Amino acid sequence: MSLTVAEQVATRAELQKNFAILNWSVDRVAAALQTTPEHLQAVLSLESAYIEEPWILKRFLEEKIRLAGREPVPFTALIGNPEDYWFLKQRRIQSGILAPQ
Repeated sequence: MSLTVAEQVATRAELQKNFAILNWSVDRVAAALQTTPEHLQAVLSLESAYIEEPWILKRFLEEKIRLAGREPVPFTALIGNPEDYWFLKQRRIQSGILAPQ
């Protein structure tokens, strides 16, 4: 699934808004996802090598935001269950970690 330019813009904004709602530092989120701050920034910008990584970050942000008693900003392109997308590597998503290239 390739995102259109408009979907990419929207997804970047939705990731950033949810990151802001969570109110954790880049370093803290990166540590929780077992990656570097630089790689986390790449995923936030949709510039990672693995298409599964925005899904990993989305799931992490939504979970932590809800645990804090807040409501995440809904996503418009990253919707549904990633298991429904045959082309996504489920093991990578289920690992819940972002690995730097």
